Amino acid sequence: MTRAFIFPGQGSQTPGMGKDLAEAFPEARHVFEEVDDALDQKLAKIVFEGPDSDLNLTENTQPALMAVSMAVMRVLEKQGNLDLSKSAAFVAGHSLGEYAALTAAGSFDIATTAKLLKLRGQSMQKAVPVGIGAMAAILGLDFEDVKAIAATASAAEIVSAANDNSPGQVVISGHRAAVEAAMALATEKGAKRALLLPVSAPFHCSLMQPAADVMAEALAAIDIKAPVIPVVANVTASAVTDPAQIRDLLVKQVTGVVRWRESVTWMKEQGVTEMIEIGAGKVLAGLVKRIESDVATSSVGTAAQIDELLEKLK
Repeated sequence: MTRAFIFPGQGSQTPGMGKDLAEAFPEARHVFEEVDDALDQKLAKIVFEGPDSDLNLTENTQPALMAVSMAVMRVLEKQGNLDLSKSAAFVAGHSLGEYAALTAAGSFDIATTAKLLKLRGQSMQKAVPVGIGAMAAILGLDFEDVKAIAATASAAEIVSAANDNSPGQVVISGHRAAVEAAMALATEKGAKRALLLPVSAPFHCSLMQPAADVMAEALAAIDIKAPVIPVVANVTASAVTDPAQIRDLLVKQVTGVVRWRESVTWMKEQGVTEMIEIGAGKVLAGLVKRIESDVATSSVGTAAQIDELLEKLK
């Protein structure tokens, strides 16, 4: 069985995630301590206890989700002698999850990733004042239809397709009025639902260019190692191993489309038959099932789920 490890993005967070890992495994606890030290912040307290309002701040959510994913990876490596290069053919992550995927594959260390994601969250929030932008999920239309609708609705202001999550689930992003116009148009065109998302900024659209500029400067100053296995990039929906290309794609990812549907299909076309979600929640496993129903999936984010996976990998 050819395997890929996949790493969740924003929206998978919930207070209490990772707490049982930290209590059960010293390796997991050390990850949260390392992130706290890197950020000079008690992020673990927010992750384990909330409140929601603090955890859902983008600058906290992004390093928090990475920390949970890496806590799982460290336990798998230490307790199960997991060697990623022998256990999987690819890693991939949804938006910020791409940073966790790169960290799991050895391109970044945990402290560096925590700092990058904190900065990414802060710069994305600062790029557009609260209330000016919005994101919405369009359900029941395919990506090309939503892309055309966004183009029609963006005459005066910006709105574009931001996340191609799965067949019939596309997220749009941009100025609030243009997003709302696109939602109305999508409903007219037969969308089952058009829902505003509870986010604080319009991610993955051209309004994020100031954040992309910040990340370009930050990433230029950091040494990126070649990953031990290829990383499937959001921007290209194909594998990358060259550090210079990884750097470039991470910058483009801030304003670019998250091509998750295509990424999953591409991995299947390369022979992947199983995708294991590493970290909080089960969002990506659900999307994979809607994209390629015959790909086996599992989600590993709790101590019990780690035990199940380790038994399976023996």
